Amino acid sequence: MELTQRQKRILAAIVETYAEVASPVGSVGLARIFDVSSATIRNEMAELEKKGYIEQPHTSAGRIPTDKGYRLFVNELMEKTDIQRPSKVMDTRVKDAGQADQAIRSAVKTLVEITQNIGLATIGDSLYVRGYTNLFLQPEFSQITAARGVASLLDDLEPWLRETSPDSPLSVYIGQENPIGKASGCSLIIASFASPFSDQSYIGVLGPTRQDYSTVTNLVRHKGLILERSMEEYYA
Repeated sequence: MELTQRQKRILAAIVETYAEVASPVGSVGLARIFDVSSATIRNEMAELEKKGYIEQPHTSAGRIPTDKGYRLFVNELMEKTDIQRPSKVMDTRVKDAGQADQAIRSAVKTLVEITQNIGLATIGDSLYVRGYTNLFLQPEFSQITAARGVASLLDDLEPWLRETSPDSPLSVYIGQENPIGKASGCSLIIASFASPFSDQSYIGVLGPTRQDYSTVTNLVRHKGLILERSMEEYYA
């Protein structure tokens, strides 16, 4: 059974609010946003939970998105975000890098600064990664078990990228969708770009499933385009 338009809007609000506050989202705040009663919101949240889009962690009164909820948000509900200012920063850094490999490193560092996620890119057969501290400072990974899941994903990320070779301009792997580190609670957002180093070059971020997907996916997509154009200029 499909979601109603109001249920979709409520799901989007839960995803966006949870990304910002890192705490389960309750009915009272949503009732104010939608100008309806808390009881109405609770009924809609119950339906969303029944259909697998949100869940109630432990004994909290609030709800958080599931992987299924995030997937619907990414595929259908999120709005395009204005990335003009950060994209100008990336454009300038890449342009001023001077060499192709330095341009890739510079773009990764910029993504780390803007998204506060791990930034990564392939340079030839190597995987360039920065921003580990950002990930392990996230509240989701304060427990040792969760941190181990992330470490497992990071250990196997490079061979997995070589094996699967995602060829879409943008690929988003959410939580359990990751073929490695399924229990890590992470999302991998990567863009492919043409590069003289390899036929399979990628750049992107790795962070918790609790993401500002609208902003991050647009930034990663834009960064892939910038690098592809830069590679053409460097090797024209």
